[in-house]
Amino acid sequence: MFSRRFWSRLLCLPVLAGLAFLCLPGAPPARAASAGIDVDLELVLAVDVSYSMDTDEQALQREGYASAVTSREFLDALRLGPSGRIAMEYVEWAGEGEQKVVVDWRIIDGPETARAFADEVLGAPLRRVYRTSISSALLFSADQFDLNGYKGLRRVIDVSGDGVNNQGPPVALARDSVVQRGITVNGLPLLLKRVASSALDVPELDFYYEDCVIGGPGAFVIPVQSPEEFARAIKTKLVMEVAGVVPPPGPGLVQRAATTAPRVSCTIGEKIWMDHWAN
Repeated sequence: MFSRRFWSRLLCLPVLAGLAFLCLPGAPPARAASAGIDVDLELVLAVDVSYSMDTDEQALQREGYASAVTSREFLDALRLGPSGRIAMEYVEWAGEGEQKVVVDWRIIDGPETARAFADEVLGAPLRRVYRTSISSALLFSADQFDLNGYKGLRRVIDVSGDGVNNQGPPVALARDSVVQRGITVNGLPLLLKRVASSALDVPELDFYYEDCVIGGPGAFVIPVQSPEEFARAIKTKLVMEVAGVVPPPGPGLVQRAATTAPRVSCTIGEKIWMDHWAN
């Protein structure tokens, strides 16, 4: 039985260096009637802090985001937009009902505001929480856009994690609900434990994200295969999101959302949990 809350919520830009991109549709999503501060993008960074993420991986995530937000490439992309500013929030999530706003909405419009955001991310205490509910993270993040005081041309949730949904509403249904609200969901699946090291690990996590988690105009995934790739992957992802461009379909670092039937069951996490802990 799904929660009542869940059912109730049922530009062409210059080519970036080294990548060939296509343009996103230019129509902005529907918004609340109240006026807000104009920004080019409203972006929620939704970051996994479940127990499958050890403290080294958590630190790596935070350092990656902090480094990306203050990078020259990110700041250059920021200047491409009509207003030259975005609104960004940093959320950590784990099980159902375990979501926390670590850095509330901030305007990022240059090096100083970017550094202030990065410092807040790095300065927050690390925490680890049980279970993995990507679906709840998406629904929580989607609600963050309402009444945040900003009026963006685009709304994006950037969700990163190293496991599959095993609690809360079905992830594909939550994803569809969020996309229907005019929000794009992009993914950063962490494949650092590609060789299954626990009963909950899924080797095809990148396929799972492509098929079950991401969605909306121009949605894409950047898999992270090793710790050395993490900072580059986050920076590439944020630059693309801020600039509002996506890659053409085909092999490469960046993968588009699947357009065929899921290659991995979107309820595989729930099944694994039931098989191992609910007998």
